[in-house]
Amino acid sequence: MSTKKALMSRRPRWDRVLGTSGTSVPDRPGRLRDRLGGMIQMFLGLVGLALLVAAPIMIFQGFTGRRSITSELEQQRISFPPTGLPATLSAYAGRPVRTGVEARAYSELIAEHVLAATGGRTYAEITAEAQKNRTDEKLSKLRETAFMGETLRGALLGAYQAWQVTLLVIGLGALCAAMGAGFLALALQ
Repeated sequence: MSTKKALMSRRPRWDRVLGTSGTSVPDRPGRLRDRLGGMIQMFLGLVGLALLVAAPIMIFQGFTGRRSITSELEQQRISFPPTGLPATLSAYAGRPVRTGVEARAYSELIAEHVLAATGGRTYAEITAEAQKNRTDEKLSKLRETAFMGETLRGALLGAYQAWQVTLLVIGLGALCAAMGAGFLALALQ
């Protein structure tokens, strides 16, 4: 069998793959390009639709998370004192803690109180002192105060971090919506 006949015998397979039965060889690259272009448009459309479906779910979950954090903080009935706050926290005077930002501010208030009570020492430093002098009741009470203060502060900072994550999820949801709309617009061109 000659080389030309061998090549001709393979042509029907290419015709089936490219969908070009009966066309000449020079038309094939153009049709392949058209098919690839169509596949890319379809892919962009699918990605765009997926992003547009994910966007409202993310935004909803972000706002749901914020409501949950607010609910948990309200159940704790934490309020800033009406007077005696440091200048940096005076805007919060008398307000209840309901948001992550307020939880962070209240944690700063706790940190100042703990530092004042412990003379600037950390829980770890007080614990080390208490282990050396196990009979000192005052040191034992101070260690308890530092522990409770740092624990409360950590919980409030956790609420603040969760609040920030909800903001990130809401922002990513909005970004997904914009990207999805952009991909869909490209696919429909």
